[in-house]
Formats: sequence, structure tokens, C-alpha cells
Amino acid sequence: MDEPVKRPSVNLLDRLGALTRRGGATRLKGLSDRQFTAVAAGLGLVLAAGAALAAGPWDSGQRKAEQAWAAARGGTGGVHHEAGTPSGARPAPSAPPVLAPLSATGGAADIADDSAPGARTAPDGTASAPTAALGRLLKDPALGTARAAVVIDTATGKRLYEQGADTPMTPASTVKIATSAAALSALGPHHRIATTVRASPDFRAVTLVGGGDPTLDKAALRALAADTARLLKQRGVTKVRLAYDTSRYSGPARHPIGRNENIAPLTALMTDEGRLDRSDSGPAPRSDDPAGDTARAFGELLDDAGIAVPSGPVPGRAPADSRPVARHLSAPLSALVERALTNSDNDIAEALARQTAVAAGEPADFDGSRRAVTARLGALQLPLKGANLADGSGLNRKDKVTAGLLAGLLARAADPAHPELRPVLTGLPVAGFTGTLSDRYTAKSAGTGLIRAKTGTLTGVNSLAGTVVDARGRLLAFAFLASGTTSPSEAQSSLDALATSLAAPAP
Repeated sequence: MDEPVKRPSVNLLDRLGALTRRGGATRLKGLSDRQFTAVAAGLGLVLAAGAALAAGPWDSGQRKAEQAWAAARGGTGGVHHEAGTPSGARPAPSAPPVLAPLSATGGAADIADDSAPGARTAPDGTASAPTAALGRLLKDPALGTARAAVVIDTATGKRLYEQGADTPMTPASTVKIATSAAALSALGPHHRIATTVRASPDFRAVTLVGGGDPTLDKAALRALAADTARLLKQRGVTKVRLAYDTSRYSGPARHPIGRNENIAPLTALMTDEGRLDRSDSGPAPRSDDPAGDTARAFGELLDDAGIAVPSGPVPGRAPADSRPVARHLSAPLSALVERALTNSDNDIAEALARQTAVAAGEPADFDGSRRAVTARLGALQLPLKGANLADGSGLNRKDKVTAGLLAGLLARAADPAHPELRPVLTGLPVAGFTGTLSDRYTAKSAGTGLIRAKTGTLTGVNSLAGTVVDARGRLLAFAFLASGTTSPSEAQSSLDALATSLAAPAP
């Protein structure tokens, strides 16, 4: 059963008032009306998020998958991985005002301090208030043996801080930002994935054709069966042969990480992400044959609607001369992206990558998806040197991106010239309230409600990339990547401290 978010009782309107009283009072009071509205809208978003249900945490499931992967290969070492807690997934509420680019209150000289090796500094050697603490915080041993950081002012596009910005690193689940941006760029936020039923010219054979919608559910399947039965009866047909078509996808159905409860076999036809329980997020028992299970369920629903399917469904392509008799459309791509990012949903992320491949005319497999996603990001004029987008979910350790690419993607999503990318921002979990950040910030944290970020966790890898409204009212995009970590909880706390330092008022 879904459980509501459990948060300490906080009057968020009082919190907004408190912002004018704490250390950064003069900064907030000095904001323009537009900037103040943006900050207020961010806190209004938190109020809305507080009424939503907790999502995920999918990254906990991702850690379980990684643990299973390592165990299957006889690996030693590693770290303790907490179990995922299934709960109802809800898209993060949108907040266009707080995500609109804000006028910069500083200039391009707002570069970082020089306390971290490789960090850029301002010409005069000074550091800007929002980034002054980053060099010190990046030295935390909890961040492992390698770390990278980039902070961008979304209004100007200027990098305010960078360390290891162009070093390719394993992103874990933050790669879903790239997957989502590519899909939105290729297909647009209003695109819907179709599942169809096609009939032979004599209407005595029907084919259920998968379009790649992993969120197809029993209600949608029942509606497809009802529509199909209605038309068949109009034609005087009460018995059919049933086939199911999964040719939309190609390549291996199993993710390289292998069988686990965090991702179903990758097929163009499935119901409820191949889940065998009644959950809609988090780890769950998965079907070994989600396409066959869906087709069999459809056959039973046809039978319930008065159309007999005596021989059961068989795999096969819809004949060229078949005609459509029923169709179901998924939620808009914008909603799928938001759900994928908020819940760190691996099944949807892989579907987004394959939809991008289909749009590009590439085979809908891992290689085709990699080429299509990479090409789309290149068209957005983003730094791709060293990038390897081996999958759409981030479960594959062969994924490599730079902090500069992730932060650049987020900044591009805030650009008014790219409104199609806005769901990348609205889908990010809200610190302390939704998705995979629901339990990582407290009511007393300066970043609670002002940080929206995608998490990423594999054994020895931790990452955080998102946006934050700083004390000057600027919307900043950031990406922090760490590898060689030994404690996921300590690494997460350190990453959260980095993001919080951007939201905190200047000392």
C-alpha cells in the first residue's frame, strides 16, 4: 500500500518568512520582485510536494541490483547496501516560475576559489559566495578517490565553479538526465507511446502490437480488449487467433546487469513494468516473459468480452495488410520523464532511450540507443568528449559522462530557447520531500525544498546533479560525481552538503 510522506510538522509559509530573518536576510530582501517570486514559488512547490506520496527509493533498488551483479561474479569487498522500500510513485509537481531563468545578480567573474586542485578561480583570485565552500567540501574523504564538480548560473550560462569538469566518470543513475533530455529533444514533451491491436482483412486474426510503453496497465489492456471485441462483433466475428508483436525493439532483452528485481526484460510489450506484485515503484519480483504474460492477459480479457481465443497467443509480426482496430496511448513523454527522474525508474529510462533510437531510425537496442542519444546531445551543443552512454538507466558501469555534460544539460533545460526540455527540471526529486531525495534532507537544512536533484548510486559510485536557488535568487545548475567511495551513506551526506552550500546564505 502507498504510504504518505512522513515529514516533521513545518509551516512552510513561516519558513519563507524565516528566510528574511536568517543570515542572508539582506540578500533576500534585496532581490527583485521577479527573483523573490521565484524563491517563493520554490517553497510553494515544497508545500505541494509535502502532500504527495513518497516515491522510490529506486536508487536503493539500484544498489541491490549492483550488489546482486557483483555477487554473481564472485566479487569481494564492496559496501553494505540498504534494501529498497517500495512505495507509490508520483510525478513531481511542476513549478515553472521557480524554474524560469533568473536575471543574474553577479557577473562572469563569479568563479570559484582556488582551494581545490584544478578548480577555476576568478581573475582577482577571489571566490563568489555561493561557491566559496565547494573546494573545502570536495576534499571530504567520503567522496572517495576521484571527484568532479561543476556549477553553472543558468541565467548567463557561465560556469561559476569547476573541478575535473571534463573528466569522464561513471554517473550511475544521474545518466537518466541525459536519457531524458535526448528523448524530449527527439520526440517532444507531448509525444505518447502507442500500443495497438491490428486485425487481418477477414478480422479472424488479431495482433497485439507493443510500442514500447512500460507503463501499460491492466485497465488500459481491458480497454483495448473491449474496443477490439466491439469492432469484431460488428463484423460478426466471435472467435480469433491471437498473436503479439514485439518487433519494435531488437537486441538482447536482458540488461547487462542480469536478472534482478529492479529492471524487467527489455521488450516493446509489457504490463506494469513486468511487476508480479501490485507495486508501481521500487524493487519487485519481475516476469521472465512480460510480453507473453501481457498477451495472455489480453486474450483472457478478449474472452471476457465475448471473443474466444481457443489456441492462446503466439509471438509474431502483424501482417502488412492488417488494419488497426484499437489503440492505447501512454501518458505524455513529459510525464514519463518526470516519473523516471523522480523515482529513478530504470524501466522507463530504458524505454526512453529506445524511443529515441526509433525516432532516429536506429535499431532499438543498446547500441542503437547509445548512438541516438549521443547524437541528440550533440545537437544540443553539449560537451561529449569521453561520453559513453551505454544504457539509459545508469545500471551499466560502462556509462561515462562528465560533470560538465550533466550540469550543461540542466542549464540547457532552463534555457527559454528549449522549453521542450523543461520536464528534465520539473521531474527532479525535491530535497527532503519527494522521490529519491525524500529522506536525505531535514527541515533544518538550508537546501530543503530549494534543491531539486537526481541521485545516482552504484557500489563505489555516488553522484548528485540538479538545480538550486541560491541566496541571491539565482537558479544554479550543478553536477557532483564521486568514485572510489566506500560508504554510500557518508558519500550521500557529503554530496548533500555540497548542494546545500550553494543554497545557504553567505556567512
